[in-house]
Amino acid sequence: MDKFDKLSGVAAPMPMVNIDTDMIIPKQFLKTIKRSGLGVNLFDEMRYDRQGNEIPDFVLNKPQYRDAEILVAGDNFGCGSSREHAPWAIKDFGIKCVIAPSYADIFYSNCFKNGILPIALPQEQVDVLMKDAEKGSNARIEIDLEAQTITTSDGEVFTFEVDSFKKHCLMNGLDDIGLTMEKAASIETFEASASQSRPWV
Repeated sequence: MDKFDKLSGVAAPMPMVNIDTDMIIPKQFLKTIKRSGLGVNLFDEMRYDRQGNEIPDFVLNKPQYRDAEILVAGDNFGCGSSREHAPWAIKDFGIKCVIAPSYADIFYSNCFKNGILPIALPQEQVDVLMKDAEKGSNARIEIDLEAQTITTSDGEVFTFEVDSFKKHCLMNGLDDIGLTMEKAASIETFEASASQSRPWV
């Protein structure tokens, strides 16, 4: 998993509330167990028409937001089913941070496990960032995870809260497997001891 420290990028505005995981990645794309390749189908039913053509008015199809690394969204982002494919699709598209007033718990947790920083802020601060994002590619929002700050393109600074353990994992690029591998030496020692004391196992 990639480390997350500081990010300066274009933010795409999605002011909709209750964006659920089926909107993020529709069920027909859940057949894969690979984390890559889902970005092209992110927000598929809003992004493409029935013939597979891009819908020009959808935010991520607009030239100024095609390379967005931040998503500013409405309340209750990631609600619905607990599919981990949702953060996979977001990350594969290139979005590294989502900012919203609130999240569904499982989606929120899955973001950290997949290298995405989900930031929860009061609605009034999200509104400021939404307006900033609407400026397009000329406006870059800066996020400093270590300092836990967000800086708008106009220099306004907001602070955010994040669990210290989740912060540690993101800053060091540690997913569940990475955390386990940190204990590799201890695991090998235990396995060797167990093999000697219980050779029949």
